[in-house]
Amino acid sequence: MVRVRVAAFALLSLAYPLVVYLSLGRFEPRWLSLLLFTLAALRALTTRQAVWWVAALGTGVLALVATAFNQALPLKLYPALVNAVMLVIFATSLRFGPSAVERLARLSEPDLPPFAVIYTRRVTWIWCGFFVLNGSLALATALWASNQVWAFYNGLLAYVMMGALFGGEWLVRRRVKAAHAHG
Repeated sequence: MVRVRVAAFALLSLAYPLVVYLSLGRFEPRWLSLLLFTLAALRALTTRQAVWWVAALGTGVLALVATAFNQALPLKLYPALVNAVMLVIFATSLRFGPSAVERLARLSEPDLPPFAVIYTRRVTWIWCGFFVLNGSLALATALWASNQVWAFYNGLLAYVMMGALFGGEWLVRRRVKAAHAHG
């Protein structure tokens, strides 16, 4: 059951900008806020981390505002909120350790060598930069861009950028591992 909730949350989160874009003009924002509230509820049910409970609360507030004022802006702010939460998670891990990327790396390689710990810390910094950039662009598109531009950026371009970062980091990681295997 937990896997179904996690999968539903992931699918709904990925499709969220497209669903909102296709629904604007067809449904009032107050009805679309049900989608946003569903995201908040699914996230709260699929996590044990306090930060995601706070994010779910923030998402619930956005949904409530969209419902109360029947405005689309709170619905469009959700991607910026997600980036802000991810930034907090990654940045906090840099302060209190281990870094978020180190934690992920240890899932597949529990005994990381010292060079890998340093590398994962640097990658965590890069992701923090990504979340600042992506969150800023998500906020800017929500506040000042058309619905089409908002949906294009948040529903496609942001994912392409994220994929490019994942792919680029994977290539660099291979080179770093190879350099340390020969050294």
